[in-house]
This record gives sequence, structure tokens and C-alpha cells, in this order.
Amino acid sequence: MSRSKPAVRKLHELKPGEMADFFAVLSEREKRATRDGKPFYSCKFRDGRRAATCMVWSDDARFAECEGEWRPGLFFKIRATYGEHPQFGPKLDIHNLRIALDADRADGFVESELIDCSRYSPDEMLTELCDLAVESIVDEPLRKLVLNVLEANAAKIKMLPASPRNYYPFPGGWLEHTLSVTKKCWFLTERYREQNADLTPPLNRDLVMAGAMLHEIGRVAELQPGLAPNEPAEQTVPGRLFGHLALGRDLVREAARQIPELNAQLLQLLEHVLLSYLTLPEWGSPRLPMIPEVLILHHADDLDAKMEMYTRCLRKDVAPGPFTERDPILGKPLLKAREV
Repeated sequence: MSRSKPAVRKLHELKPGEMADFFAVLSEREKRATRDGKPFYSCKFRDGRRAATCMVWSDDARFAECEGEWRPGLFFKIRATYGEHPQFGPKLDIHNLRIALDADRADGFVESELIDCSRYSPDEMLTELCDLAVESIVDEPLRKLVLNVLEANAAKIKMLPASPRNYYPFPGGWLEHTLSVTKKCWFLTERYREQNADLTPPLNRDLVMAGAMLHEIGRVAELQPGLAPNEPAEQTVPGRLFGHLALGRDLVREAARQIPELNAQLLQLLEHVLLSYLTLPEWGSPRLPMIPEVLILHHADDLDAKMEMYTRCLRKDVAPGPFTERDPILGKPLLKAREV
């Protein structure tokens, strides 16, 4: 008597306890060790709307294969039982898996359904960001600095995420986040300049706008984008040693050497913005903000990052009931059953 194989389903459609075949991309693979020193891998598989974790222990028959052949960005056909851990969220008990084949397209294998990417064209976003620099930065040498840095790194920033895993963690995310933050900074700076018209000197809109456009430029040295949209960005050696704040300051300082007419104090203030906009040491900021322009950038950046995380959780969730699944980045579920 032949046993029928499970139907091919979508990972995000599975309910706890269900076993099915589905396609997924390996988005993360991290080698760890138990308390007694035994190695294991924590792997995260995902489709376009759900991510689930599985552990590959050292005594698992797949351990050597995981260590030697699996790499983030590969597509797999997986047979697994889906579950939900009360603390750690969606998980998989894998029964069988293999790398997806072209022949699997007959069963519904479509790469673009399994990966995240920006909803907007990177080319169009970069053009809009450069146009904003021309429109909003009055100081000509500072405007030249911003445009030179953006244009010199254009190929890379079009492929970069804004962050490796937290907010806008997909190709094109750097531009989507930076453009959004820049627009918010322009609006906020104008409002606060009007509210504080007696401030001497006034809030420097050029400084805020330049800081907004370049606040995460250090990602170009911190991260190496994947060769394909399904391959995650990897942290570079300088990225691990110094982080994007210091690398961004160094990049801007180097570019400024080619613009001798740039006001030295304006450059110094821009460097302070880039180093302090995270504001808190525990967030990675080496210095506390000492000028009000930093506050505008900090709150625009923080709000935009968190809003993307919230809306992505709500947009992709498929859990039954009034709340989303526990989001592993936010560390909580969100209420989604609303009529207003």
C-alpha cells in the first residue's frame, strides 16, 4: 500500500501541528554551542510572509550537510511539521529537505514569492534622493559633498538593506529608509525653525538634510550585499570591528578632502551628527548629541525604523485570532483585529 505524500503548501498557511511540503529560502544560519560545548546550527527558513526556525544538532544526520552545503539565500523544498513556541515563535520540525529544482516550478516554486524586497525602484529612489539634495541643501560645497558620496556609492546602496535583520532588512531597504527619513527631517526642521525663529544661529536645515541623507552611509563599508536578491548582506571585517557610525564618518571625512572650500566647522558638525544620532551608548552611539539638529534626525530615524517593523509585521501576518504571531524582532505580538 503506497503512502501519499503531503500536499505542497505555503509555509505561511500552515497551522501548528500540520505537516506539509513547502518551499522556503534559508535566510539565516548561525553556528552556536550548547552549555557543554556541543555545536549546533540555528537556521531560519522563510517565505514572503513567515519565518520559522529549526535547530540542527551535532548528532543530526543533516549536521554535516548544513555545515558544508547550506548557505543563506538557497531555496529548499522542505517537508516539516510546523509549530509555535510560546517564547521563540514559529518553529519547524524538519523531516526531509533538499535544494529546490527547476522541476519544482510545476509544484508552485516561485523564487520571488519567498523573498523580501523594496516596494519601490532603487533607481527611482536614488534619483529622488539626489533631487532632494539639490533642492534642500543651500550650501553649495555641502551639497556637492552629499551628491559625490551618493553617486560614488550608488551601485552598492541600491542593493543594501537598511539593517541586516531589524528594519528594512531587504535589498533596496537602505534607500527606502534613507529617503523616508530625509523627507521627515525636512518637514520637522521647517516646523521647528518656525517655532524657534529667535534662535541664534537658527536650526541649520542644510546640516539636518545632509545628516539624514548620509546617516547610514557607513553601511556601504559595514555590509557586503548578496550577489542576488535572495542572498542576505554579510558583515565585513571593518563592519564588525568599527560599525557603520565610525565607518560613515571616515567615508565622509575622506570625501570632504576633495572639497577644500567646504566650511570646516560645518563638516565638523556633520561628523558629530553622524556619530551621535543614535543618542544612546547602548544603541552604539559613541557620543551624546550636543546640538539640536541631531534630535530631529534621531527621532525621524527611530520612528521610521520602528514603523516599518510594525507595518511589516501587520502586513505579513497570517495567524488566526485578534493578534499577530509574536514578532521575533519586536519581541511581542501586535493587535490586528481593529475596525477603526
